[in-house]
Order: sequence, then structure tokens, then C-alpha cells
Amino acid sequence: MARKTGSHGEITGPRIRKVARTLFARHGYAAVSMRQIAAEVGVQAGALYAYTPDKQSLLVSLMREHIEDLLALWAAEPVITDPRARLARFVHFHIDRNVDQAEAIFIAYMELRNLDPGNFAEIEGLRRRYEAIIEDCLREGAAQGLFRHADARLATMAVIAMLNGVMNWYREGGRLSRDEVARTYAELVLGAVGATGD
Repeated sequence: MARKTGSHGEITGPRIRKVARTLFARHGYAAVSMRQIAAEVGVQAGALYAYTPDKQSLLVSLMREHIEDLLALWAAEPVITDPRARLARFVHFHIDRNVDQAEAIFIAYMELRNLDPGNFAEIEGLRRRYEAIIEDCLREGAAQGLFRHADARLATMAVIAMLNGVMNWYREGGRLSRDEVARTYAELVLGAVGATGD
């Protein structure tokens, strides 16, 4: 049963965000109303507006937080000069950081279509910064003769799609451990971009 109006001071931002993230991932942003989010949290719909101006702002906030967190975590990783080793490390990083956040990664990529133009530009800019980690690595490796690929941007999109696919099927405790999946995918990605040498 929903709490009475006026009790929204007891609601935590993380609870609202968690519910919204789950509902957006499960049903799609367009199909979810603020009323549904409020009902799941256990408050009147009006109480949510003390936390967020509207549903679009909530979506943008979720997307921004996810990508900014990934960028900050990658920035804290040790510098790897060899593009092949760096790309392999990125595969491990992306799988490890996102496998427990399947909803967040799904929203970050699948709900761009529902953003207003200004919000789209912001989130697409952040997403491109994250994808540039791969693209820059591919360009650098190709320049050194370590990778063979025709189009670094296209190869980047293929790698991201491949890695994000793991979030759809991986389950902890399955046949392969998270690390085994990451190692195998690193080999597959390196093979796909024509990595050469040791």
C-alpha cells in the first residue's frame, strides 16, 4: 500500500533510482509512468517530484551516472602501453564492471532513442568518450601494425555490441566463471580486430 502524501522525506534517492532502473529495463522507458515508479516505491506519484523534475530527468541521471562511473573507474586503471594488452584489459574491465549491472548497461544503450535532443547530445557525448577507449586503442594498434581492421569506428561498435551481449546471458555460478568468460572474450576480440604478434 502506498504511503500517504507528505511522507516522501523518508524516501531515499537510491531506492527511487533502483526501482526506475529496473522498470525501465524490464518494460522500456516509454511504457513506464511516474505513477508506476511511485507505486513500486510505495508513495504517491507527487512525492517523486521532490526528488526529480520529471521522468526524462530521472532517465538522464541514471544514464549519466552509469557512464561517468565507468569513465572514472577506467581512468584509475594502470596505464598499459601495448594496445593489444590494453584492449584485452578493457574487455575484462567492461565485463567485470557491467555484468552485475545488466539493467544499467541496457538502458545506457537502448534508451538513447527516448532522450530529448539536448539530453541525447550529453549522453551520446559521454558514451562516445567511453567508446573512444576502444577506438583510440584500435587506431594506435593499427598504426603500429598490431591490428588489422578496415574501420576503427565500425570495429569499436562491433566490440561494444559483442561485450554488451554478455550481460544478456551470463549468470554467476554457471558453467564458466566471470574471469573465464572475460579471458575468452578478450581472445575473440583480439582475433576479430586482427591482432598480430605476442
